[in-house]
Amino acid sequence: MVTERRMTSTFPSISISTERLVLRPLDEDDVPALAEMMNDENIAAWTDVPQPFTEDGARHWITEYAPAERAAGRGLDLAVTEFLTQRLVGIVQLTNTDWHIRATELSYIVAPWARGEGYASESALATAQWLFGDQKFERIEIRTAADNAASQQVAQKIGCISEGVLRNACIVHVRAEDGTWTDLRSDFIVWSLLPEDLEGADEQLAGFTAYSDWN
Repeated sequence: MVTERRMTSTFPSISISTERLVLRPLDEDDVPALAEMMNDENIAAWTDVPQPFTEDGARHWITEYAPAERAAGRGLDLAVTEFLTQRLVGIVQLTNTDWHIRATELSYIVAPWARGEGYASESALATAQWLFGDQKFERIEIRTAADNAASQQVAQKIGCISEGVLRNACIVHVRAEDGTWTDLRSDFIVWSLLPEDLEGADEQLAGFTAYSDWN
């Protein structure tokens, strides 16, 4: 007789604060900035968001997709905002969460108007510290396209270890001269981060406070 062992939970609705950033639940006020951000050509190349990405698409993400992912225990979507200006500067996502082994996949997107500031590594590290410290997770996985050097640099900067290559597991997008997009198959580089990998990381990024439920 085989007994299936299942363990499912959900992430709390939280705000994670760093010296420069606040990571918080997405809000309908984010619709215009989210739509503008996701229409960036660089983001379109490395993600599977529909193009063009409309405000209706942004609203669906904020009001339906993100709450459903959190409620089902699959993940968490957080807006990354500047502390001083409250401007949306990116997104952090947790997906494919396994509550039994306490593992999740982390991804990050930075708005074109906020690149070069180190926001991706700052928000990713703060999320990792919260996952390991407050949520008692044991593994974070990051997957980067083989040619996405910027994303790989973020993984390295926060202390991730490269574990190997998933061959032909990724689809990237190339824009032709006529404006159409073509899909090209590529490899994924798999990175992992464990609690002990964060030893010596900047502890000032670890602050967080609880939000009321946002569903």
